[in-house]
Amino acid sequence: MSEFLLGLRLLFGSGRGTRVRFLLMTLGGSLGVCCLALVLTIPSILGAHDGRAADRDPQVYAGKKSGRHTLVLERSDPHGSKPFSRVFLARGKDGAAVQPPPGLDELPAPGEVFVSPALHDQLRHEPGLKGLLPGEEKGLIGPSGLTDPNELYAYVGTTKDELGDDARALKSFGSEHPPTTAVEKSTLDILRFTLAALVLLPLGVFLSVCAKLSAASRNRRLAALRLLGLSARGTQRVNAAETVVAAFLGALLGLGEFWLLNQIMARTGLPGLKWYPADGALSASTIAICLIGCTALSWFVGRASARAAATNPLSTRRTAAPRAPRVWGGLMLVTGLGIVTGYCATGLTANPAQSTGINSLLVPGGVLLTGLGLVTVMPLLSYGIARRLARSGNLALSLAMRRNEVEPGSAMRVVTGLVLLVFSASLAQGVLVEEQQITRSDSPVQEYGLRLSQLSEEQQDRLRDIPAVRADAIVMDPHTDPTKEGGDWQAPALVATCAQFARLTEHAAGCEEGKVLRLQDPNVAESPVKTSTYALERDGKRTSMKVKVPEAPEDTVLFDGYDVTNLPSPGLLVPPSELPAHALPTAATLVLMSGSDPGTVRDVLDRIGAIAPTADVDPAGINIDGLQQITVIETLLALGMVMGLVIGVAAFLVSVTDRAVERRPQVTALSLIGARARTLRLVQCTQVVLPLAVGLVLALVAGKLAESAYLVTGGGEIFWDGAGVPLLVAAMAGVLVLAVAGTLPLVGRRIDPELIRRD
Repeated sequence: MSEFLLGLRLLFGSGRGTRVRFLLMTLGGSLGVCCLALVLTIPSILGAHDGRAADRDPQVYAGKKSGRHTLVLERSDPHGSKPFSRVFLARGKDGAAVQPPPGLDELPAPGEVFVSPALHDQLRHEPGLKGLLPGEEKGLIGPSGLTDPNELYAYVGTTKDELGDDARALKSFGSEHPPTTAVEKSTLDILRFTLAALVLLPLGVFLSVCAKLSAASRNRRLAALRLLGLSARGTQRVNAAETVVAAFLGALLGLGEFWLLNQIMARTGLPGLKWYPADGALSASTIAICLIGCTALSWFVGRASARAAATNPLSTRRTAAPRAPRVWGGLMLVTGLGIVTGYCATGLTANPAQSTGINSLLVPGGVLLTGLGLVTVMPLLSYGIARRLARSGNLALSLAMRRNEVEPGSAMRVVTGLVLLVFSASLAQGVLVEEQQITRSDSPVQEYGLRLSQLSEEQQDRLRDIPAVRADAIVMDPHTDPTKEGGDWQAPALVATCAQFARLTEHAAGCEEGKVLRLQDPNVAESPVKTSTYALERDGKRTSMKVKVPEAPEDTVLFDGYDVTNLPSPGLLVPPSELPAHALPTAATLVLMSGSDPGTVRDVLDRIGAIAPTADVDPAGINIDGLQQITVIETLLALGMVMGLVIGVAAFLVSVTDRAVERRPQVTALSLIGARARTLRLVQCTQVVLPLAVGLVLALVAGKLAESAYLVTGGGEIFWDGAGVPLLVAAMAGVLVLAVAGTLPLVGRRIDPELIRRD
């Protein structure tokens, strides 16, 4: 305890520079703790979302439906790129015994509608949605009955006769597991690991940087205490006192910063993800990890950084050159690269490795070893490069490399945060690639089907004019006679020109404009249909149109459709000119086509929802919940990237500034013997940029190998993702520009000889 108190007395009695360093350590630690708390709270936010979804999940009786039971019917339709869910309830004699769902005080009576606040606001902007909610709005659903503030959800009271045969007898509300999750469990585990790589690895480096501020001057002060008779352990405890107090105060400040950030973000929300402030409240475990974990880390870092001054104080006071880095620092990187490269190699074979058994542990282990290896190998790389270039004839390069040769460990503190950011960005990109493979088809296009009877002519024109829509057509359903013996199957018809048809297919041959043609996919069996009848409406009157199916081989169009399509096969291709003037089919589907990337799909669905809010949309082959999940994952990974960028840039700026302050005596000495300020700036820039450039290239290669190993074992069709390389190269260029900009102003114009006298 006496050493701890001595450390505090030295902290507050060693001048303004020490107090400024302590303030920087505290502020830096608070930033790191705020990011750490955010990472630790994300699972609880998602868990609260899923917990409320489970609490309101209707439980029904198996096969039971009598007059005394309350009936329930669930419906979920896409409204834009978001699901719009409705729960229809018809009270029975047991209505008093059934507890209302969370968020409601009682079950709605027939004609009563309870909506979520987001749906209440949506109804004011889109009155057409009221057609999906028969009844009068009586109130709002409370937060306990909604997964998030943006959810479109409603409880509709009705009668048993209106529910139909699909309704089920309601037992109660609430289940152990939610019907759908914000992020699937397996994906959540991957997301946690990726966020750990994005945030926690740079965070550990950042906290270490903060704990080692002004290491040289502190070591000389500690060496003086050691020479005065203080024990080696006592000297280490004196140094640890400052780092522990700074870390503890920083942790308290960081938790306060997170509380404020949670209040702001919960009210503004993120793309695809919004939560209630209580969902992001700090738990006891998060507070313990932030307070105890960060303080313990600073204790060990403080003791380790004082080990040299405590064991060899004379060399510290005389500023003896430290020994060269050990080779073992690169073994971790070599081991990690060996594991991920081995799994990448299996992707070149007929039987690539799968993420099962021991592979589910080795792949994350290899990625983690690679990331940690990038940290430990930086001093070794900096030392090796410095030794080779220090003997060059260039003055600035020689001065820069001599300093890196004497102090190779400084490169780790300065550039490691930015190097880890590039490595983690590649890994995050691999997670997105795999999730997109799982939640959407591999087709390059996306189709949307809307019933023509639910659309006005104006809405049809506006839907066709959506900017991202590449093609459109109408598919007519044939008019069949259900009383006809043996069925009355007829061919559906695609109403389109040859140009429209070509845009809707992958390949088509034999189309002739202005003629009725038979559509045939070679992979689908032909049909013996002779004629097809289609019901039409003209001037308010019902009519029909008979179309003879061509039999000649030259009247057949062979085409290859996309994986999931609304195009009929076998069927007919009917030119628009064949339809009677001012006649519309009564049973038909408007088919729209766009690109299949998630951003385009979300944009088209949102525009469809704005134009035709009450129309049922069939996004062929796409899962709206999966699209929502992709949005959440992209948001969380982007949040992790932002936090990693903030931590990496902060670590760089703090460490490079601290190193410049530490080297002021050497810079002053060089200025006094005639070195120009331009040369000194070039020296400072080279000392940082050269190790950083080598580390970034190594991080890019290691990151792409780790990403490929993850994709190979993920079981998808994409193993080698080259699309993200230009983005990562651009990020590397931006990081180098930042490094140059951060080092240039650190050499002042004024020479202060007092710095040499003090040294």
